[in-house]
Amino acid sequence: MNILMHIRAQLTRKGRGFLCDQTGGVLVEFAVVVSLFLFLFLSLLDFGRLSYSVVSAQKAAQLAARIAVVRPPACNYGAGVFPDTHNRGPSSLAPRFGTSCSAGTGVCIDPNLTPCSGAATNTTAAEIWGRVSPLLPPDATIDNLRFHYDFNDNLGFLGGPFTPMVTVELDLADFNFVSPLAALANAAGATNSTLPQAVGYSNFSVSLPAEDLALGESG
Repeated sequence: MNILMHIRAQLTRKGRGFLCDQTGGVLVEFAVVVSLFLFLFLSLLDFGRLSYSVVSAQKAAQLAARIAVVRPPACNYGAGVFPDTHNRGPSSLAPRFGTSCSAGTGVCIDPNLTPCSGAATNTTAAEIWGRVSPLLPPDATIDNLRFHYDFNDNLGFLGGPFTPMVTVELDLADFNFVSPLAALANAAGATNSTLPQAVGYSNFSVSLPAEDLALGESG
């Protein structure tokens, strides 16, 4: 009987010791803390990269538009499609040359130019791409540039240089995070995190009035 009681006492003592034993607790706490630290640290790095890419793309769009307004069209329009001057529109008033295009409806004709994507075969597009490509993600190509030449009756006068509103857009692929943010968030204590591995860029678009789309590099 004494032996059984002794064994029971030993088991009870060991059980209490096991329940109160904190050996390895620091390791568990470290695992939780380091997971949270890695999530925060790598998130800052990735979102910092995203912010840098966004600012660089905005600057690239501004630079592209600034060049486009003083160069021949970046679209390969056929001969006679892109007018050199504001031609007479369907107005019944028969306005004189020099009349502002905004003087009435139809004073100057709208050539209805279609937009286009950048092409290396176009001198203006190639020049713009050479200037802005260092500011864009490595996977960007000249095709990501899109040019619009829209008639605006507040610009120019009948018989004067054709001065459209020039818009340059950047259509970039999604930004990919390097870090597995969702997995890190789950390791740090989140439940079924849905953080995406990629995020789409906003639309980078800059519009400026043309400044007489002149030939040559002097603009």
